[in-house]
Amino acid sequence: MFYAKFSDMSKVKDVKLADEGLKQIEWAEMQMGGLLSIRSRFSKEKPLKGAKIGMALHVTKETAVLVRTLVAGGASVSIAGCNPLSTQDDVAAALVSEGVEVFAWRNQTVEEYYENLNKVLDTKPQVTIDDGCDLVNLIHTKRKDLLNGIAGGTEETTTGVNRLRAMENDKALKYPVIAVNDSNTKHLMDNYIGTGQSSIDGILRATSILIAGKNFVVVGYGPCGKGVALRAKGMGANVIVTEVDAFKALQAVMDGYRVMKLTDAAAIGDVFITVTGDKHVISGKHMEKMKSGAILANAGHFDLEIDVKWLETSAKKKRIRPDLEEYQLNNNRKIYLCSMGRLVNLAAAEGHPSDIMSMSFMNQSLAVEYIMKNKLEPKVYVLPANIDDLVAKLQLQSMGVTIDELTEEQKKYMAGWEEGT
Repeated sequence: MFYAKFSDMSKVKDVKLADEGLKQIEWAEMQMGGLLSIRSRFSKEKPLKGAKIGMALHVTKETAVLVRTLVAGGASVSIAGCNPLSTQDDVAAALVSEGVEVFAWRNQTVEEYYENLNKVLDTKPQVTIDDGCDLVNLIHTKRKDLLNGIAGGTEETTTGVNRLRAMENDKALKYPVIAVNDSNTKHLMDNYIGTGQSSIDGILRATSILIAGKNFVVVGYGPCGKGVALRAKGMGANVIVTEVDAFKALQAVMDGYRVMKLTDAAAIGDVFITVTGDKHVISGKHMEKMKSGAILANAGHFDLEIDVKWLETSAKKKRIRPDLEEYQLNNNRKIYLCSMGRLVNLAAAEGHPSDIMSMSFMNQSLAVEYIMKNKLEPKVYVLPANIDDLVAKLQLQSMGVTIDELTEEQKKYMAGWEEGT
């Protein structure tokens, strides 16, 4: 293949991987019919004509389908990865072969990671698409010169939305951002169903262990934790949940799980997975209590949930599999860490299934269109309910599922109050 469209600006691992990446994107598109229906409309209407979009997302085959959709809508796109380990190098090369500016490869250093984010910002985007809020953070701290040219942004994940709401509360947010994560067709699908399956997939690829019979400790019981717990339970694990939120803990109890403090769970757990979005939820004091052979994994966005620095300074490290490292503590017990404490579903596996990401990226596409059509104030927004409903309908259509409709009598009854018992 002749790579005539390769951009001199892009930086990826190996452009020769493009052919393989194009096959992967084609496979993803087979399962992303809802997003393709939006692409079809975008191709005709060009609602994003002339827009410059800067993205920091996991560079996967599914993200490539989103990029193609935005380009079909008339936008020019530049993209960097949002995690040093999550880029699929063949997909990055494939996007470059199609004329997209890409600054991403697997196993970036932290310095390279931020260099690549800044390369995206050098294109002076009008719209930012973030997964973790790092682009927004850079613009507000070190690239303030770009603020006047930005119409708005979108945020993909819970961690990023939490950071954005903190910025909004501090009156630090200077342009509007749509919390795509908060749409029902995102966090109740992507977080719950997608994270549940892909996190287990990542742990299995990293370790090849048997899940059945293990004490499986889920740290955090939000939508992601609920999904992980359900799938671990379905594979025969004895699920233990730890929480700081009383209602979420109550939900876990009512869902049939054992709930206890992490200090108690540490001594009996076989597998631990963090899904909280917070820092050092598994600390040195917990790891000192763990039995030899305990496996740790993180499914949160950043690599802070497990105190990896404590492990690095308190144990002898040895890599025993591509995504698994052994840490021998001073007491001779061994702890195993998946994917250096980075999000295991993308670092050790391939992230969420394409069907799930179709819904997430339908929301992203429609959020960018919403930004381009509306002048918004600098705050955090949630997509209107009718857009969330449209995503659900398009997904059902792509699955060949039909649903009932209310009769006129039923609509009148639901809208009224006069008719009683």
